[in-house]
Amino acid sequence: QVQLVESGGGLVQAGGSLRLSCVASGRTFGSYAMGWFRQAPGKEREFVAVITRSGGSTYYTDSVKGRFTISRDNAKNTVYLQMNSLKPEDTAVYYCAADTKIYCSGYGCADYWGQGTQVTVSS
Repeated sequence: QVQLVESGGGLVQAGGSLRLSCVASGRTFGSYAMGWFRQAPGKEREFVAVITRSGGSTYYTDSVKGRFTISRDNAKNTVYLQMNSLKPEDTAVYYCAADTKIYCSGYGCADYWGQGTQVTVSS
């Protein structure tokens, strides 16, 4: 029903920045809270950020507060994650998600997932 495609990942040095994008299919994008999750090798998929349907409220996991910013453009069916001051511990596959639960870890935290985009932060 909802197709999500992430882009923008890559390899950066610590302290650098990346901007992830997620484009959703369909015309119901504005009906969903959208989120970003990440999963490091051997670890559970964890919550990073979520933005409400209108974009009026955002929520972040403590480890990224002040560094990451989630935003959305409903006219473009796109959600973004601006990541600044990146740290090696931010290294993970980042997944876009639709209809998310906040402060949730695991694959069951959202109804729809993108394919993921790799973010690697070197020291």
